[in-house]
Amino acid sequence: MASRALPASIARRMLLSPRNVPIAPRTGVSATRFASGLWKSHWPALRIAGQRRALSATARSRFADVDDSFDPRQQDRESDEVDVCIVGGGPAGLSAAIRLKQMANEAGNEDFRVLLLEKAGELGDHIVSGNVIEPSALNELLPDWSSEDNPNRFEHITPAKVDKMKFLTKTGSIPLPKPPQMNNHGNYIISLNQLVKWLGERAEEVGVEVYPGFAASEVLYDHEGVVKGVATNDLGISRSGKPKDSFERGMEFHARVTLLAEGCHGSLSKQVIKKYDLRRDSQHQTYGLGIKEIWEIQPEKFQSGLIVHSMGYPLPSDTYGGGWMYHFGDNMVSIGLVVGLDYPNPWMAPYGEFQKMKHHPMYKDVLEGGKCISYGARTLIEGGFQSIPKCAFPGGALIGDTAGFVNLPKIKGTHTAMRSGMLAAEAAWDALKGNNDGTIFLYDYEDKLRSSTIWKELKEVRNMRPSFHNPLGLYGGVLYSGLEAYVLRGKAPWTLKHGKPDHAATKTADQCKKIEYPKPDGKISFDILTSVSRSGTNHEEDQPVHLQVKDWEKHAEMEWPKYKGVENRFCPAGVYEYVEDDSKDLGVRFQINAQNCVHCKTCDIKDPSQDINWSTPQGGEGPKYVLT
Repeated sequence: MASRALPASIARRMLLSPRNVPIAPRTGVSATRFASGLWKSHWPALRIAGQRRALSATARSRFADVDDSFDPRQQDRESDEVDVCIVGGGPAGLSAAIRLKQMANEAGNEDFRVLLLEKAGELGDHIVSGNVIEPSALNELLPDWSSEDNPNRFEHITPAKVDKMKFLTKTGSIPLPKPPQMNNHGNYIISLNQLVKWLGERAEEVGVEVYPGFAASEVLYDHEGVVKGVATNDLGISRSGKPKDSFERGMEFHARVTLLAEGCHGSLSKQVIKKYDLRRDSQHQTYGLGIKEIWEIQPEKFQSGLIVHSMGYPLPSDTYGGGWMYHFGDNMVSIGLVVGLDYPNPWMAPYGEFQKMKHHPMYKDVLEGGKCISYGARTLIEGGFQSIPKCAFPGGALIGDTAGFVNLPKIKGTHTAMRSGMLAAEAAWDALKGNNDGTIFLYDYEDKLRSSTIWKELKEVRNMRPSFHNPLGLYGGVLYSGLEAYVLRGKAPWTLKHGKPDHAATKTADQCKKIEYPKPDGKISFDILTSVSRSGTNHEEDQPVHLQVKDWEKHAEMEWPKYKGVENRFCPAGVYEYVEDDSKDLGVRFQINAQNCVHCKTCDIKDPSQDINWSTPQGGEGPKYVLT
């Protein structure tokens, strides 16, 4: 691959990560080339240490006499021009990037630039998933991905061997028949965190420019309202909104096609969906919150390839959700609970329910004597077929979980996310080949989706999730889902609708029974801050709060009397608090501990008043997940 000069502003940003640790840049250059010194051709002549000092001195000089009215947005941003810009380094974004460069390289167009921005400090740091992967899309993208003949194969796979489905009572369990959608023959238990890191290496090999630590915070439009790229957020802004010595203006990345692969409820995606009214022909999206731990267990309890799913306890019958336990690797267990965010009781705490679940004998017997090594939480898409928006917009497209391609009854979304990225890549390549200027609209992507296995899969199971909105709750949903799975098989002439949006489904505190959660024992169950410490989460304190609430006091006045601190309970990271304060009329003060945020985005979805907007903090910050 031909060497390309690295834009100076990108080089500067890569000199220091937000954790104040030098990071190895990723711009289509392999780790081997970086280590050998060949990377130097991508950098300005100054040595790293000298440039850090020069940059610091320049910043001090520029802002030594800064006045209070200074607005950093008055500064011009540097820009870079690429063919395709992809926002998000998950399975969808990386699959799109790899497929694009594969096609460009096959056509002899090695100068075709594909750039991928990822807000995490390293690829995979923000990835959380079950994960039992159906390898169909991966087989298509990289056919030798697990071949013994491939020295760069992905090695961290555990073949699925045994499937179990249980309905839990408080102390017991009842075996359930396994729905055909949950047959895992030929699938693998993996860490999606590890797979994403591996996919990043494959992307670099084919020439994708991968920039971790760059948080895209703004969609850019041309004079006709067409998306022309994205901008990253400014660095070095204080909590009060003023520039610090370390201030640096964000950067613009202009592209002929912009693919948004931000995952569930992306901060840019929701803006684009609203601007272009992409949900005009679909229902609202619905979500679940997944909370997960990785344990190393005693060898005699380990059953490689065992997959266990549960429903029932500890969740009440009016709440959709269930647990899982997967045995993978060497004596490792992935355990977690998903709670549908349309749960009605504001006293419920999904984190507390997860801690209770681990004390059920089916889970506790496996975990006892083991060690919890990692914790993570993330929202996931549950809306399915009814909630798929229009996926193409002027200048780009939505791919992966951003668009909502999770097959919920199958409990899988990685293969559909990857396939959607590949389809978008093919549509973008074809469109760019035949259009040297003017607006790109990926009509072909919409057509490819409708004729793909993604569409077929999701349409067949479209009625299962909304069937749980019935007077019998969980039990009625289970009965109807069984009818769909074994008899109707998606051929019913009707399509059920979702209930209220998740935030609107929340009842007031006086309508519901208060829930008291047992104190964690420190062995099987843990307090929330101990868990957050296992997520590796880190944010610089002196920066604008990325969990945006215009008026904290007004928020408390709207929420506290009705819901008595629902934010305390729906957040799995201890970000939100109501602190006793006699100086306030309510007797409490609303507080946001943004440093704890694990970027799950539950608050943006579940807050009853929709008064919290999740936005990106400085690039590279947030969790640093391991094996999730």
